[in-house]
Amino acid sequence: MAVGLQGLPELHPVRGVRIGTGKAGIKKPDRRDLTVFELAPGSAVAAVFTRNRFCAAPVQLAKRHLQTTEPRYLLINTGNANAGTGAAGLLAAEACCQALAERTGVPVTAVLPFSTGVIGEPLPVERIVAAMPQCLQALSADGWALAAEAIMTTDTVPKGASRRFSVAGKDYVLTGISKGAGMIKPNMATMLAVVATDAPIEQTALQDALAEAVRLSFNRITVDGDTSTNDACVLVATGAAGGETLAAAHEGFAAFREALQAVCLELAQAIVRDGEGATKLITVAVSEGASEQECEQVAYAIAESPLVKTAFFASDPNWGRILAAVGRAGIDDLDVTKVRLYLDDLLIAEQGGRVAGYREEEAAARMAKEEITIGVCLGRGSATATVWTCDFSYDYVRINADYRT
Repeated sequence: MAVGLQGLPELHPVRGVRIGTGKAGIKKPDRRDLTVFELAPGSAVAAVFTRNRFCAAPVQLAKRHLQTTEPRYLLINTGNANAGTGAAGLLAAEACCQALAERTGVPVTAVLPFSTGVIGEPLPVERIVAAMPQCLQALSADGWALAAEAIMTTDTVPKGASRRFSVAGKDYVLTGISKGAGMIKPNMATMLAVVATDAPIEQTALQDALAEAVRLSFNRITVDGDTSTNDACVLVATGAAGGETLAAAHEGFAAFREALQAVCLELAQAIVRDGEGATKLITVAVSEGASEQECEQVAYAIAESPLVKTAFFASDPNWGRILAAVGRAGIDDLDVTKVRLYLDDLLIAEQGGRVAGYREEEAAARMAKEEITIGVCLGRGSATATVWTCDFSYDYVRINADYRT
């Protein structure tokens, strides 16, 4: 069961966005696995994609379409990644875009495709095309919750977040959904996220705000250290609520940026909470670094250590594993006598070794919690970085061993 997730919060409709889902039978019969987002004309769209060099066909095509035409539709399928499929995969993605474009009367480049699921399998284009009328018929402003379910793969729960914010007395909505549970590693992760607002946002400011929000959220999570071929995060600003267009210099832009970062962080943490087989949410907070980059290095060395993650699953305060991860993080001039290590508020190690008066039972009590923070003070400066991860349980191996069966 996902750590601390009790179901979807209220997801406020976004003016200018309608969503419909359908059942294409891509991997499993009788489950929602196809989603269409309809965007109001004039919507601004920003996106961030995987940096994996084997990026999937839909990622390649979505990037291409974004550069040519104002997006009007997002087409998302689960159950098949359409990655590692070569030229045939690109043709398949194009065929799906063409089919949706013909049914909606928009240019093919106005459709952005997204896929998630098994890598290396041909995309079942015929099934996807056959289910498109279901999605179009179901288009509704209230389709967020069903869409959150339809984009799931190994997720155990749907993930969503929603905020309201105001600028100059005018009220706006920001709502988003995401999926992801395994193959999670920054740049970005095997995840999909769609976030939309009805506020009018200038295109460049929208892209910059998304890049910053992703840097502090989706690019600060890791489940297993694997970067996917398919991940993408899309941000839409329909402008349907009216008002003055918000650029970065606008005094009201901060309210939008704050809401966006809050939604992205909530969605990102939900992915880690639902990490495959996860039983604990682990926050790795590194401070007193010489730079943010070295703080991130240390945080990821800890967060991606199988030895650290399995110790947390067992609630075993084997703090030496954390210390070892700090030491191998690549900071060659690290003075280990200045490093302090905490489990929540409990000081575990300082001056190169275990703190005087250490009591195993106190550390074990912290380790037994569902949510715990590893604090590392490097004693080198004022920079900080925070990363979120989860433990490794028996179920992680089972889920991934059985992924294609």
